[in-house]
Amino acid sequence: MRVAIGIEYAGNAFEGWQTQPHGRTVQDFLERALAQIAQEPVKLVCAGRTDTGVHASMQVAHFDTAAHRPLEAWVRGVNSHLPASIGVLWAVEVDESFHARFSAEARRYRYVLLNRRIRPGLAGGRVGWTHGDLDEEAMAAAAACLAGEHDFTSFRAAECQAKSPVRLMHSVSVQRRGEVVVFDFHANAFLHHMIRNLVGSLVFVGKGRRPVDWMAELLAARNRSLAAPTFAPDGLYLCGVDYPPQWPLPGGGRIIAPPQLLLP
Repeated sequence: MRVAIGIEYAGNAFEGWQTQPHGRTVQDFLERALAQIAQEPVKLVCAGRTDTGVHASMQVAHFDTAAHRPLEAWVRGVNSHLPASIGVLWAVEVDESFHARFSAEARRYRYVLLNRRIRPGLAGGRVGWTHGDLDEEAMAAAAACLAGEHDFTSFRAAECQAKSPVRLMHSVSVQRRGEVVVFDFHANAFLHHMIRNLVGSLVFVGKGRRPVDWMAELLAARNRSLAAPTFAPDGLYLCGVDYPPQWPLPGGGRIIAPPQLLLP
């Protein structure tokens, strides 16, 4: 049968999602834990591969297995074989036409940025940080041009393997909550390092190093070398995946779990 699972993890404890020969990725730990319950090798497919240091409050993945187990075994049983920084939140049986990546209609990411003079201690590795004053209103105004379908070449990594740089951005928001600035992005899909590159450029605007209309100029230029450096992964969270309502996933098929931890 095919099983879909929802997962949360602290990415600073691992070397990204995708399996590697050294075995220290989120996928590697999960597949080993699932195999303990299934008593057979298990291969996971996720909704969106996250880089080293990037977290997830809601990642979705699926696997096929010949083992028949209670759904709770794929949650509590698997968690008993996982390190503390990874947790399976739920498991549901789906038919073979469900695909964690290709059935997804959109993804939601949040970047949590601590904006104060002193670097984080307690939240180290879980939030981004910048010590200069930020104008969140200027950043919100600059981000407005990102909504809609655009060529995001100026914000993709050089090693990005996507066939097309065009993505449909459903919404972008920038809000301050005390010392924390929260960037929310909702799009059909994202390019490699796209959000971290967007945040880096928006921070340039927030610090007054570039004008508000610079973001629109970068979009039009389609030139990565003109944008700001890639921002740190620490504050980036995959926090939701949207699926059509036909799939029996928690949340009615639309999974949104923004990380409330560390937010005032």
